[in-house]
Amino acid sequence: MCGIVGYIGKREAYPIVIDGLKRLEYRGYDSAGIAIYDGTDLKLSKTKGKVADLEQKINSEISTKGNIAIGHTRWATHGVPNDVNSHPHYSNSGDLVIIHNGIIENYESIKIELIKRGYTFQSDTDTEVLINLIEEVKKKQNVKLGKAVQLALTEVVGAFAIAVFDKNKPNEIVVAKLGSPLAIGIGEDEFFIASDASPFIEYTKNAIYLEDEEMAIVRLNKKIKIRKIKDDSEVTPSMQELKFNLEQIEKGGYEHFMLKEIHEQPHAIKDTYRGRLRAKEGIIKMAGIDDNLEKFTNASRIIIVACGTSWHAGLVAEYIFENLARIPVEVEYASEFRYRNPVITNNDVVIAISQSGETADTLAAIKLAKEKGAFVFGVCNVVGSSIARETHAGAYTHAGPEIGVASTKAFTTQITVLTLIALKLGKIKGALSNSDYHYHLQELELIPEKVEKALKSDAHIKMVADIYKDAKNCLYLGRGYNFPVALEGALKLKEISYIHAEGYPAAEMKHGPIALIDDQMPVIVIAVNKGHYEKVVSNIEEIKSRSGKIIGIVTEGDTSVKKLADHVIEVPETLESLTPLLTTIPLQLLSYHIAVMLEKNVDQPRNLAKSVTVE
Repeated sequence: MCGIVGYIGKREAYPIVIDGLKRLEYRGYDSAGIAIYDGTDLKLSKTKGKVADLEQKINSEISTKGNIAIGHTRWATHGVPNDVNSHPHYSNSGDLVIIHNGIIENYESIKIELIKRGYTFQSDTDTEVLINLIEEVKKKQNVKLGKAVQLALTEVVGAFAIAVFDKNKPNEIVVAKLGSPLAIGIGEDEFFIASDASPFIEYTKNAIYLEDEEMAIVRLNKKIKIRKIKDDSEVTPSMQELKFNLEQIEKGGYEHFMLKEIHEQPHAIKDTYRGRLRAKEGIIKMAGIDDNLEKFTNASRIIIVACGTSWHAGLVAEYIFENLARIPVEVEYASEFRYRNPVITNNDVVIAISQSGETADTLAAIKLAKEKGAFVFGVCNVVGSSIARETHAGAYTHAGPEIGVASTKAFTTQITVLTLIALKLGKIKGALSNSDYHYHLQELELIPEKVEKALKSDAHIKMVADIYKDAKNCLYLGRGYNFPVALEGALKLKEISYIHAEGYPAAEMKHGPIALIDDQMPVIVIAVNKGHYEKVVSNIEEIKSRSGKIIGIVTEGDTSVKKLADHVIEVPETLESLTPLLTTIPLQLLSYHIAVMLEKNVDQPRNLAKSVTVE
């Protein structure tokens, strides 16, 4: 979940690495550090806090001159966030320096052995153990840095993306990957290293993404050499052209990335179905489905694995697939799925959902499903990510980079992709009539402009947020397709405002949560005029009779809920299966405005990171 950046080439390295760390700060932001080689020696500066704190410290601490540097922004695993535990970490000799994303699970036993051999440790991190293990192997085996890294990594258990530099061989950086992402940008006589491509997008459009258990020696004036860690066999690198640009990862005039990404949703949803949905012709074209149609049409069930917001999108998809395609669906937390010996057969289709395509638990669930013979289909946003490479087939959401830690456009674009798949399968299997199928396509095509309309309630939502910003607890209620939206709305509020919130099926309120209702409890109820509308109105009556404060998310023109609720926020009318794409919008804005009013760091909420690449 940490972010790593490196540069070796002809330019001044510091501006590239420090700007790269700022772009990767969504991956972790409890501490940061940088090591710069100035042609003679290594200069290191690191600190608890954000990259901005590191910048201030560097200005008074070290020279920033040099053409080689590595930097790190941390999400703490081993050792509390402080200056000492921050990366980079030196070896005992001071010759080697490392940055690391991941977890070395057997670091304690290695540390004990190294202490016996005379090594000392300043930090509580597993990373300092790893760099000293590399140094010990280098000395004992009398080998070069690349070989020492390879041999050392065969002794560790866990996950890693690392960059290692030896000041005695200052023309190369050694990198390696297992379970954590690592990209190498290829320029003219220069190389860039990063957890994703955002730190070097303005310098090159060419990148190599290392596969698991691969390492590379990035050497000045030489071609990159990639080898397998286990058997030292050479790998032919596969170059990819980057498809996004610098503007996509900048705020574009918005105060926060989250707000920008909320407002990008009309365009993002349109990009998701662009080239796939031809509503007038009644066609959905998706290569990942078309090429594997029998796997889906003959599936005994679909198992969806995901975490966090992606899991909520999977819950929405459960309703969509079962209703529109009549295929049984089970939705699993990827983190639980992999540990409970699930029953999986070769008649199952597993759909893995992840914005980043790097979620560690979801990747592990994919590997388990493949081992048991299931067909695995990935839904992710990041081209070239691990999940895109690990699955048998898949579909990108094409949402563009999502920098805010709290996912917004990821959720709606994932639902869009899953809806397209369900509609296509429903038509092929005969579960949908021709008229229903065409009506759904037409309505889906109209969703971007309806989301645009829902966003126009922003000022009204901000006013509601101001009333409830000091609440200590909130309930979110929904039924049917909108029960997962209630869960997602509660998650958003928790993530960025730190207010305790829970989502429930509206009918379950009577089975416990109603005990919490009083005049201090805001209850956000999704009450669109579809599905079980009358029953949701009855649930609102129950809340009202107990003095609860009601915020209703309703369809335009609603009158029944308006009479009962303290506040209503309207969304345009659409088909019931598509309502989650609209009802989530006011919940995102409500959470955003409350968090801003409480002066929270909206884009970088405490203890969280965007891409969860460790267990």
